[in-house]
Amino acid sequence: MASSKAKTVDAYLKELPAERAAVVSTIRKLILKDLPAGYQEVMNWGMISYEVPLAVYPDTYNKQPLIYMALAAQKNYYALYAMCEYPVENKDSWLAEEFKKAGKKLDMGKCCIRFKSLDDIPLHTVGKLAARMPMEKYVAYMKEILAVPRRSRKPAGSKKASRKAAKV
Repeated sequence: MASSKAKTVDAYLKELPAERAAVVSTIRKLILKDLPAGYQEVMNWGMISYEVPLAVYPDTYNKQPLIYMALAAQKNYYALYAMCEYPVENKDSWLAEEFKKAGKKLDMGKCCIRFKSLDDIPLHTVGKLAARMPMEKYVAYMKEILAVPRRSRKPAGSKKASRKAAKV
């Protein structure tokens, strides 16, 4: 399942095969346990999304809520989208270290952590990841980054951002 048309999280979980629903439910519980106050859990973009409500920050470029994290059962793997990691300095080293300490291999794109089973992800790290940024701090960061012209944007801690800072 790459994308769902489910309107609620419960409907999404019911449409998944039992073992896939169990994996998603486990990760979901870990996120909800440590998710900072203010974020809301909804179905958006065909997945479970943890977002900044539009009532808190309505001035988004696409008129959609800012996504903090998202969770989905993709066709061949599970995906934990961690947009909350963009503004965090040394994000790659923190996540890599957490996975290394747990004896796991980190399979990550820009913000997508891919895993095929619960054995592939250090479960204690999921809660830490969810708790990393209070909503007020995330909104402040997003306001700052969205004020910068699109071509100039670089995530905090990125190689290009680091090189650019070194030249100044």
